[in-house]
Amino acid sequence: MTDLSGESIAIVGAGFGGLSAAAHLGDAGARVTVYEKGEHVGGVAGRIVEDGFQFDTGPSWYLMPELFERFFEQFGHEPAEFYELERLDPNYRVFWTDGDEAAVPADPEAAMELFESYEDGAGAKLEEYLDSAKHSYEVGMEEVVIPDRTDLTDYLDPRLALSARGLGLDLVRTMDGHAAKYFEHPKLRQLVEYTLVFLGGSPYNTPALYSLMSHVDYNLGVYYPHGGIAAVVDGVRTVAEEQGAQIETETPVTRIEPAASGLVVGTATDRTVYDRVVVNAPPAHAERDLLPEGAVDRSPERWKDQTYAPSAYMLYLGIEGELPEFDHHTLVLPTDWEPHFESIFEDPAWPDDPSYYVNVPSRTDPTVAPDGHETAVVLVPLAPGLADPPEQREQFREQILSGIAEHTGVDFRNRIVFERELSVSTGPLRTDHRAPGLDGLYYVGGDTNPGIGVPMCLLSGEHVTDIIREDTANRGRLSGLLS
Repeated sequence: MTDLSGESIAIVGAGFGGLSAAAHLGDAGARVTVYEKGEHVGGVAGRIVEDGFQFDTGPSWYLMPELFERFFEQFGHEPAEFYELERLDPNYRVFWTDGDEAAVPADPEAAMELFESYEDGAGAKLEEYLDSAKHSYEVGMEEVVIPDRTDLTDYLDPRLALSARGLGLDLVRTMDGHAAKYFEHPKLRQLVEYTLVFLGGSPYNTPALYSLMSHVDYNLGVYYPHGGIAAVVDGVRTVAEEQGAQIETETPVTRIEPAASGLVVGTATDRTVYDRVVVNAPPAHAERDLLPEGAVDRSPERWKDQTYAPSAYMLYLGIEGELPEFDHHTLVLPTDWEPHFESIFEDPAWPDDPSYYVNVPSRTDPTVAPDGHETAVVLVPLAPGLADPPEQREQFREQILSGIAEHTGVDFRNRIVFERELSVSTGPLRTDHRAPGLDGLYYVGGDTNPGIGVPMCLLSGEHVTDIIREDTANRGRLSGLLS
């Protein structure tokens, strides 16, 4: 593979994608400098540590453990060197708004018994569904995700089409349509579709191929890294620094400009020329706010026409006393969640009867809360770009906390001793790694292929490194032809 010795590369943003790219590029020989505007690395995978409470402000699900192992093994490490990993059981608990409740066990056989209790024959159907999901996962990972097959023509490959047909997957069928082939009970369909909430999709607009996430959930398992996702961030940072990456926190980049040879990265105190720049931030932000107008072959107006992933309303709560009614991951779901998805994707509005997620990591890891307390994070998916004046947030906060009390039997409101509130906005759905029309500028992270989620961002750093190697090799061949 092409050696990058002598290449100077700046990375703007130290999220998982940026840190992964720093590790891979450093390992390839490049001189890497990472600029991070925040106090801590991690990007959206941030942390709040205050008054004895510790919160992961971003991702909280540790899925696809083999991809974390793959990352660390590439640099002679294993995850256990950086954090203790615990498999959760149950995977999660669900409270439905009709008063029903279920804990989804880690053992697939026990999950089949749960499904059978809701619908005759559903246990065997779940086994069939998971076999299909496993094959989908293996095809998707081996043929698309790991090799970074992001061009539209890749999806016309006969092997993918044959694999999909062999699985009984209609390439244009939605997830809900696919799940309905197996389960009549709407609650069972929710149990195999809920992960779409965290992938930025809806069961009514997401392709059936995403049934592969049920293999991730039910077969591969749900895990927790002690110390939270922050411990994983710290491990990836350590690896990047071992590969020679220099990380500068609290150093926001204010400008990226094309130069005669390379690209100039500007901060409040410095301007430095690099051979290449990798942006671990939304491409819309880079192209509208950091680059000169016309620097890329893409109009700023283009971003207005894009489909945006859902945003989220979030509460970070320190709760006095224990919360035995909750598991590490808990979902509160209406029996009919279609109106909530409509309020996200079709008719943007604050939802009247939302689905939401409550993460209580202190049920597994007592170190993230003071003695006699629990750490709880509440997340409600929302349409992007909603107006959220203070009175709207206050009304919605009361709606959610009242709903938790009604549907779980636990009232947080008189037990909150620490609170932070946040509305998270998102960018358009993902784009390619190369910036169009501007040599030397690349994108990495959840806004690019292969997509959102920590494992995908780790792969994104590997993929962008492969692309830079390819571009460097092509430049070398061109120079040889011209000399």
